[in-house]
Amino acid sequence: MKKIKKSLKAIGAILQNPWLLNLVLADDKIWGKYLSKRNYPEKGLPVIELDTLFPEFSEVLNTFAFLDGGSLPTDIALLKLLAKKYSDCQYFEIGTWRGESVANVADVASRCFTLNLSKKEMLEKGMDEKYADLHGFFSKGRENITHLEENSLTFDFAGFNRKFDLIFIDGDHHYDVVKKDTENVFAHLVHDKSIVVWHDYAYHPEKMRPEVFAAIMDGTPADKRKYLVHAANTICAVFIPETLKTHPLETPVKPHKRFKISIESQKL
Repeated sequence: MKKIKKSLKAIGAILQNPWLLNLVLADDKIWGKYLSKRNYPEKGLPVIELDTLFPEFSEVLNTFAFLDGGSLPTDIALLKLLAKKYSDCQYFEIGTWRGESVANVADVASRCFTLNLSKKEMLEKGMDEKYADLHGFFSKGRENITHLEENSLTFDFAGFNRKFDLIFIDGDHHYDVVKKDTENVFAHLVHDKSIVVWHDYAYHPEKMRPEVFAAIMDGTPADKRKYLVHAANTICAVFIPETLKTHPLETPVKPHKRFKISIESQKL
């Protein structure tokens, strides 16, 4: 009887506050069971060490804010180094925020496109105007960066008719959106040697995010999943069409490398 009362109380709360359903659906335990049913690895993707990808992992980030909602320095360094693998890198990202990632990649890439909701749609969704205005703060005005303003769920990827070397998926992190963004990227934007990176695949470098992991796996063509890896020391998943040395995630991680960081602030 107590369980029935609790269930009815929970249903009533959700009916009065529909947003509570998102919290229920985002529960890691629920997604853990989903991953198990799909026979996806319990601890997530195999890990690739950064020095396996790059014998000398060394990079300078000219734009980094150290503010909420941003990336780890290693996340952006990873993107920048991946862009350098191409002599004339064509870059596309979903989710602009302050523009830190695309601004850094634009330092080494030939052409960059970043797709984000328009200010109008953000305001219609109830987002704060100041928050909306901060989108593209670091990337606006750059000659080799094009800002596209549209919802990735309705954007005409097929009509865009372009292929990209490096694609960064960092928009809405709910399952349905990550899955759809992933499907669209593989269907319309990649070529044989394209690399795809997903941000927030993990909560932190030692713990994957089950909902996002499920969406990446379900959205990636089955024959390409063998090329999915978790880049060590980042919160990024990476699709790289090469056979590389990896290992399972074992936590807590015993460090076998250290990073040297030099920080210098510059006034805007």
